[in-house]
Amino acid sequence: MSISLHEIAKTLDHSTLQPFLTEDDIRKGCEIALQYDTATVCARPGDMPLVVKLLSGSDVKPCTVIGFPHGAHHTSVKVYEAERALDDGCRELDMVLNIGRMLHGDEAYVQDEIAALAQAAHARGALLKVILETCYLNDEQKKLACRLSEKAGADFVKTSTGYGSAGATVADVKLMRAAVSEKVSVKASGGMRTLDMVLACRLAGAARCGVSATVKIMEEAKERLAMGALTEKPLSSVGQASGGAY
Repeated sequence: MSISLHEIAKTLDHSTLQPFLTEDDIRKGCEIALQYDTATVCARPGDMPLVVKLLSGSDVKPCTVIGFPHGAHHTSVKVYEAERALDDGCRELDMVLNIGRMLHGDEAYVQDEIAALAQAAHARGALLKVILETCYLNDEQKKLACRLSEKAGADFVKTSTGYGSAGATVADVKLMRAAVSEKVSVKASGGMRTLDMVLACRLAGAARCGVSATVKIMEEAKERLAMGALTEKPLSSVGQASGGAY
């Protein structure tokens, strides 16, 4: 199935989350996102004022992470972090659920926390994505986390932070897509460094992919388009993203 460059670009959340990035790096990240017209720039909370300013007037939305990367912050801290980001102009929030509570089976805590963040986001017209950190959950826990996220009002469920023991897999994207209704979208992230992986995850049901290799992915897409070979890949062609960061 053929796909356009615009469709690929609007699948990408261009990530600038590494702890060592400087202000110059954040500016460069925004320039890249604007050049290719990605869906968002997903940056650290403290970078939001700069990111919002640089993306002003464009179709690229500012996005940040909440409770990142471990998810173990107190709920009130996550809510404050979200509200501060929204005050700064953030339009999408990627929160890490409390992984330890999820593993312990404390469903009420997990759902209530997500609901608090969803309420904060939606009150300001923003979207909420819930990061499951799938590398630490078995398949049943992944499905349950997806169901809890939907019940709590999340807009997306997301595979990974990029800082766990493994990143996104096509199998997890497919599992998560099947676990939620059409009201909830799926985001693949963590080790998403190739065009083939992005295309495979799209085909599996991902509406977004978190990447830092935006230039590599989009330039390869341009090359394939010129050759008439820009098509979505079958699920069997790619299995798992490499682990470790974005």
